Order: sequence, then structure tokens, then C-alpha cells
Amino acid sequence: MHEQRPIRPPVLRPELDEALRTRLAALCEEGWAIFEKFDSDVRDHDFHPFVPAEYEVVLTSLLEHRAPKRRFLEWGSATGVITIMADLLGYDACGIELDASLVKTARALAERFDSKARFAAASFLPTGYHWKTADGDERTGTIGTGESGYLQLGQALEDFDVVFGYPWGGEEPMMHDLMAKYGRKDALLLVHGVNDGVKVYRGGHLSDPLERTARDL
Repeated sequence: MHEQRPIRPPVLRPELDEALRTRLAALCEEGWAIFEKFDSDVRDHDFHPFVPAEYEVVLTSLLEHRAPKRRFLEWGSATGVITIMADLLGYDACGIELDASLVKTARALAERFDSKARFAAASFLPTGYHWKTADGDERTGTIGTGESGYLQLGQALEDFDVVFGYPWGGEEPMMHDLMAKYGRKDALLLVHGVNDGVKVYRGGHLSDPLERTARDL
């Protein structure tokens, strides 16, 4: 679950040049400011699934896996901070978010940071996908349905090298199922959790850090 609000460490990355560090820090600060207003205006009055990830933790993982022109997709991109972050780091970055008002915010944020990140106001579930657990449970939690975002982006899930998700409790198995059915076998799935950072999967298996480093060089 996302009940616990993330801590807000500074963006201090010695491997990044000063100009990029400054842009990333400003992006994160503005992202937090946007969320605080959203929290007050929306979440204080009614449930909404959007809670931001721990940006510094996700940044560490994005740095570990970045490579020129690597294609990145964020499931449930909300205000776009992480997708824009990926773009600033050199990924070809896209985000899919069902809440059109959040997509509008993300596109405006991308414009302010001169980012080429692209966003689709749609569902990240592929057309025709149906979720069911081994015991027959078809509930999808906070993951909504609608027009598929892949149609808007003009790309299929299998086109992406790195996919990021920040699931609520019980939703992670669906993400693994999506990657197994529609993703590339060698693609990375980055799953962020409140208490365990970012876990990295390849081909449905938790990826060993040393093995990842050797493969990605």
C-alpha cells in the first residue's frame, strides 16, 4: 500500500554534472509541490490512488540501467515526474496515466523542463487483457480500465526496454503477468515498494545486481 508518505532526500548524485543535478532537483521539488496541492485539494476529500514514489530511490535505479536511447515506460505516470526524470537521463521516455487531469499536469511539467517525455491519457492495460488470479479473483485494485495507452503512443509493451511501476498492495502480480504476456523477455521491470526500494526483474525473475551489471555493459 501507499499509505506511508515517502521521505524527501535531496538529489545528490556525484556521477551527474552540476547542470543536470540542478534540473533534477528542481523537478523533484516542483513535483512535491504539485503533489502537496493535489493532496490538499483532492485526496483530503476523497480517495485517489496517486501517491508519489521516492524520487531519489527511483533515480538511483534509473541511473543504474540507463543507456543511450533505451526505451522507458512508466505505468501510472501521474504528474510525470519519473517519466520526465528518465527523459532527462537520456531514456526515450513515455508514461501512461488514466487520470486525464494528471496527464495535463504532466505535459505542462514536461514543457517547463524542456523534456521530450510523452504521455498517454489512457489505461496501461493492453487491449483485450483480462486479469485473473490462480484462484479466480478478477479484481484489479486501483488499476483502472479504458482505452489502451499503447494505441495512443503507437508502441506496444514489447517495444520498451525498461518498465516502471509503483503498485498498491496486491497489484504487483498483475504487473508481472502483463510483462509475461506482452513484454519482451529481456526487458527490465522495475517495481517500487514503500519499504523495499526498487526491485528489478528480468524474464519474470528477480535480477541479481552483478548479473545485471554484466548484461547491461
